[in-house]
Parts: sequence; structure tokens; C-alpha cells
Amino acid sequence: MSTKELKKNNIIENALKLFSTKGFYNTTIPDIAKAMKMSVGNMYNYFASKEELAKYAIKYSTNILAEQLRKINHMDISSKEKIFLFTKLYLENVKNSPEIIEYFLRVYLSNREVFAQGCEGFLCVSEFVTEVMIFLDEGASKGEFREQDFFSAFSMIMGCLGGFAFLSGEKVLDKDLLEYSDNIAENIYRALKSDDET
Repeated sequence: MSTKELKKNNIIENALKLFSTKGFYNTTIPDIAKAMKMSVGNMYNYFASKEELAKYAIKYSTNILAEQLRKINHMDISSKEKIFLFTKLYLENVKNSPEIIEYFLRVYLSNREVFAQGCEGFLCVSEFVTEVMIFLDEGASKGEFREQDFFSAFSMIMGCLGGFAFLSGEKVLDKDLLEYSDNIAENIYRALKSDDET
């Protein structure tokens, strides 16, 4: 990775923290430049606009999840074990890097107009969505998952995980987030499993 790419990633990481706490519209390029201890003019050497930065940020944050799920998809373990492992990793991300999930929930889903051009549909989150497709297809081909519509299964998985990320962000959970991991994974598995699976 080049020095410029490393700098861009550092800018994205700082922007994610600001976007997720202050919101997209309340965060300015000067805010991000200040957090980076660099000039506003220099910021534009890396991103032409705040909107461009926002699009890079959603790709960056979901590619982290995509890479984790890609590694799990390559493991020689059952689909049920993959669900338990991914759920644990997802919740660890929520706990250790909340700005990544908060950005997805509070900026990407809430400010769709920012992503209307260049990020239509699944365009900016395609790597993660592809890994979820592979995960579901392989589970179904092995007879561990029942055949079902992709969007129904995808929404169920992400709704469940995103719901707990939201509850954690609102600080309403009465236990440590990771203590819910096995129960969440079990619920996801039961919703996906083939009728032949126990």
C-alpha cells in the first residue's frame, strides 16, 4: 500500500469517527482536517469533496466486514459454525470500532441522497453483499440451509446484527454485547437452517 493510500485510509478512519458522532451534515472538511492536523487545502489532495470521502468511507468500512466474512467462507467448517464465528466478529467490531457500524447505520442508511450517484443500490457495499451471497449459496448447496430468497435472508441477518449494534449504541443492553453473541447466532441459524438440520 502506497503512502498516499495509507494517508487516505487514515483520513477515512478520522472521518468515520466524526461522521458517526456528529452526523454527515454537521461534519465539515475543516473538522476532518483539524482531526488530521493537516491543512484544509491538503485534504483536497486526497478527496475532492466531503461526498466523495463519504463514499470511500462506506466502501472502506464494509470491506472490513467483507474481508472477515471472506476468510470465514474459506474455512472448512459447517455453515452453523460460520454463523457463530461471523456473529462474534461482527459484535467485536461493534464493540471495538463502533464508528464503523455507526457510520453504516446513522449515515449511510439515513442520508441516502449523499450516496445517490456512484453508490446506487449495493454498488459501494458490493464486496460484503457478495460474501453474504456466497455464504448463503454454499450453505444451501450443502443442505445445511433451506433455499430461500436472497433478500429475505440478507435482511434477516443484517437486521438482527444491525439491531444489536443499534441497541449497543443506545447503551440499553444490560449485559456486555459479546455475551449476546451465541444467542444471536442461534436465532440466525434457526431462521436459515434446512428442515433436515437439527
